[in-house]
Amino acid sequence: MDRGQNHIDTTVAHPARRYNYWLGGKDHFAADRASGDALAAVFPTIRTAARENRAFLRRAVRYLTADAGIRQFLDIGTGLPVPDNTHEIAQRIAPETRVVYADNDPIVMTHARALLVGTPQGRTAYLEADIREPATILEHPDLRATLDLNRPVALMIVAVLHFIHDNDQADAIVRRLLDALPAGSYLVASNATTDYTTAEGVATYRAMLATGRTDAYARSKKEFGAFFAGLDILDPGVVAVSEWRDDDEPKPRPDPADIAILGAVGRLP
Repeated sequence: MDRGQNHIDTTVAHPARRYNYWLGGKDHFAADRASGDALAAVFPTIRTAARENRAFLRRAVRYLTADAGIRQFLDIGTGLPVPDNTHEIAQRIAPETRVVYADNDPIVMTHARALLVGTPQGRTAYLEADIREPATILEHPDLRATLDLNRPVALMIVAVLHFIHDNDQADAIVRRLLDALPAGSYLVASNATTDYTTAEGVATYRAMLATGRTDAYARSKKEFGAFFAGLDILDPGVVAVSEWRDDDEPKPRPDPADIAILGAVGRLP
């Protein structure tokens, strides 16, 4: 692959590839592994956190498809393909479901187009786009050809907003995306948090953020919950992702302090 032509810099860690590394995938480079190992040295349960965040996505998609009747998904910050991607979960339940994936890593999109094949009844599209430019996503012809924005859409922003450190900017992005969707649409989101962390752990995290050793901006439950302003938040509300409708998950469940990721699902009235 021509790195320059495809705008891929394998010497710089990318969140999607690092996440793939934590999940046990194979699509990562030395910089991603080094970054992942450095974070794991400080937060040893980070791989468990990544798995629980992924399980939250699976449970949310199953609920929205099977119980809420959603047949359209916009998944931003797709990440590299792993078992049980959004369209696979949804289309197993409702083969006619349509899904648009968007990510700003060209490697993600290359793999997605090759590996994420949807059902004949449904449709799956892939956009190389950045969440920081929501208008580009919403106006993309492939999105318009795949999703009907006059019908409810589930907007998936899972483990992405914490890479946007400015609260006002992050909120403006979420508002812009939601404003394009009709009543009955849903927002599924998760974000790193220090709410469950000890004072010593918070100090360590802040030092890492200040020196660029982590790129995830932790938000409190109040800050994260603000993204759902005007939406009807589904039970159990804003909780650790490991606790969101986890009745069927293996017991015992992880300690929220070992996960340190908040999640929620809200409906646009």
